[in-house]
Formats: sequence, C-alpha cells, structure tokens
Amino acid sequence: MKAKANKYFLNFYAGLITGILTGSILASALISYRIDTFYERIAALENTIMEKDAKLESLEKSINSKKYVLKEIEVILLYNENDIDDLEFMHIEKTVKEKYNVLLGNEIKSIDPDIITLIIDKRILRMNGKEIQLHVNKLMLSEILKLWIEINVL
Repeated sequence: MKAKANKYFLNFYAGLITGILTGSILASALISYRIDTFYERIAALENTIMEKDAKLESLEKSINSKKYVLKEIEVILLYNENDIDDLEFMHIEKTVKEKYNVLLGNEIKSIDPDIITLIIDKRILRMNGKEIQLHVNKLMLSEILKLWIEINVL
C-alpha cells in the first residue's frame, strides 16, 4: 500500500514538474515573440521621428522663400523578400534617407538629378554579415524626391 502511495505521489510530482516546465517554455516563447515585435515597432517609430525632425528643420529654413523646394524624400526599395528581413529593410531605408536629408529645403532647380543618383548608386552596405548593393533604377524629382532602388545581396 505504501508502494502505491509513493508511486502515486511520484507520478503527481513528475506531472506537476512537467507541467511547470512546459508552461514556462510556452510563456517564454510568447514573451520573446512580443519583445521582438515591439523592438521592430520601436525601430520603425524612431526612423519616422528622425525623418520628421530632419524634414521640419529643413522646411523651417526655407519657409520664408516662395520658391519650389524639396519637401519630402520617398524611397521605394525593390528586393527579393527572402533575402532581406524587416529590420534590414528599415535600416536600408533609413540610411538612404540620411544621405539625402541635406537636400530637404533646397530649391529644386538647384538640384542635379545625375549627382543625386551617384550618391547611393552601386553603394555597398554591410549589415548582419551580409553585403547589400544598391542600384538606383528610377528617380523622380518634384516637391517629393522619389527613388526606386534595387537591392542585391552579394
């Protein structure tokens, strides 16, 4: 009878420990997923804040002039979704916009499109052990500078 009671308690405690371990593993997986999601969201919001600050600063400088000035930079990345993840995408977009932020607020007549493409065309970025080459496919210059950039992972 004592052997049955000991076997019962042994099975009970083994099940209890197994349940606790399984629950903690599942909770850990859920929490790590949510942390990753929040990290990506924070990175995207920081990018947006930096872009808006740079845009505001340059527009404040040119607010007194009635000339046709560059107000915004839009980057359209053409890439294979298997090669680049969301964080790398945001980092590339941020890097490209940082290169062109000096042009915000400048008169459009004074901006040379050939020089604009040379700034990042054939540039190689290194991140996460990858080498990524940028190629400017198309450029549209008005109050909004639109760049279509092809991304190749080397």
